[in-house]
Amino acid sequence: MKAAVITFPGSNCDRDMAVAIELVSGKAPLRVWHGDASLPDGLDFIALPGGFSYGDYLRCGSMAANSPIMRAIKDAAERGVPVLGVCNGFQVLAESGLLPGALMRNAQLTFVCRTVPLTVENSQSLFTSRYDAGQTIAIPVAHHDGNYFADEETLDRLEGEGRVAFRYAESVNGSQRDIAGVLNESGNVLGMMPHPERAVEDETGGSDGRALFESVFESLAVA
Repeated sequence: MKAAVITFPGSNCDRDMAVAIELVSGKAPLRVWHGDASLPDGLDFIALPGGFSYGDYLRCGSMAANSPIMRAIKDAAERGVPVLGVCNGFQVLAESGLLPGALMRNAQLTFVCRTVPLTVENSQSLFTSRYDAGQTIAIPVAHHDGNYFADEETLDRLEGEGRVAFRYAESVNGSQRDIAGVLNESGNVLGMMPHPERAVEDETGGSDGRALFESVFESLAVA
């Protein structure tokens, strides 16, 4: 299994993501700089980590969405390569058009940093197959702009197509319908505000995020 973690100027969770991937898969991921024009050959999994790319200027993720590497990531996603965007990575995926909707300023206008309960809405995706539908898991959040917004038609489509992967079990940031994570139409791109890479070991506060990585890597092994 060959994975890569993308680093943008201002990323601060890229090491966390790399450590989680190596811990679960047994192999360290490649590290890719945002200014690179191409991805390493033969990638099986791509992760866009959290942070504050470009200092969150203009809109969170908007400048990173125009980085040279994003063209290659879009091409890989279209070929079916699994892509995970967490926190700022989710913002980048939304700004690049790989996922619908937008991430706005938290309703409380404050930075939220704590472990929150999530409900697993879809347990049939390649990212969630190790969870049970309706299962409640505890995953940390750390964001100021995690308020998920989309028009009602888009929200209804996401719900109807089973593309809401995770939902906040309690109000966290004002996200419409308490959506915490969404999938693309093909199911190979997931964006989520909570940080599963920070919840892969009991020694560091919990391991409910580990099953997400296990789901992806097991799906790749079968394929």
